[in-house]
Amino acid sequence: MSTRRLLLRRLPQTLLVAVGVGLVAFVITRLLPGDAASTWAGPRASREELALVREQLGLDLPLPEQIVRYLIGLAQGDWGISIHTRQPVVDDVMGRLVASLELVGIAMLVAFFGGIALGMAGARWKGRWPDWITSGLTAILVASPVFWLALLLQLTLATDLDLFPVAGRFDREFRDVVAESSGTGIIMLDALLMLNGPLFVSSATHVVLPALVVAAYPTGLIARLSRASLIETMGEEHVRMARAIGYPERTILWRFALRPSLGPVLAALALVFGYALGNTFLVENIFNWPGLGSYVADSISTLDAPSIAGATVVVAIAYLIANLVVDLIRPIVDPRLR
Repeated sequence: MSTRRLLLRRLPQTLLVAVGVGLVAFVITRLLPGDAASTWAGPRASREELALVREQLGLDLPLPEQIVRYLIGLAQGDWGISIHTRQPVVDDVMGRLVASLELVGIAMLVAFFGGIALGMAGARWKGRWPDWITSGLTAILVASPVFWLALLLQLTLATDLDLFPVAGRFDREFRDVVAESSGTGIIMLDALLMLNGPLFVSSATHVVLPALVVAAYPTGLIARLSRASLIETMGEEHVRMARAIGYPERTILWRFALRPSLGPVLAALALVFGYALGNTFLVENIFNWPGLGSYVADSISTLDAPSIAGATVVVAIAYLIANLVVDLIRPIVDPRLR
């Protein structure tokens, strides 16, 4: 199937799934116990003030009418007003999304290359001590709780060894520079565009620890998948032919086995990307990272239905786009899929 036909077929599905996710999230948040109007108006608000707030927020309307108004606003870019920030939800979510994408994007790069390296080592020396070491390491990475790993890295690498900052996205001395810049919102990229070396170093050192924590589970998963896929590929006919011709095992692994084995790994990478983007609230809270996860955690604590629904839609769209990109890349990596 051509790329154009794939896009034409998948884009309507992507939009439909995103709307469905937003609809389900909106309905669930409306059914939760509590009153968003009371949170907005404050604990000392009178009944008249609460009634006015409910009318302003549209909470006095029947649920079906609220859903219709929400879907229309979603299509028009009007996602409502956040209850806990009093700002448009679309502005809040997009501003926080950039920080989360920076963190998760770097973590996915670490997970992909680190997982592939561990998987290749396990497949190359299957049943020998390198395979045992990599298998044990991947088991630890997959099983380690996020909060425990985050605190461990903070205590060892940040507090004891003083190698990296404990929290934040950059040093406080660059606050004015970042606030005045009108770049992409990705601090390292903006620092490169501004040719600001100290800001780049500061942002790069701040992202190391949270990125390692976010990358831990995906690294272990990708390592296990790539090892299994490589072992299966190295038993196929074209690999046996290359081995019979006399190619060294290292060349066989890199040239004949790795590329056909990347299909399942790329599919898993899209899955863990969506998982990481929607589950970074613990990491972001521990490292004081102003991303989408911490925003959703604050929204849940205040029963902020518009913010929760908006963030859910954005995560769903990002996950669907990641899957679409992987579907486009896989036939390039493995020509057999064409």
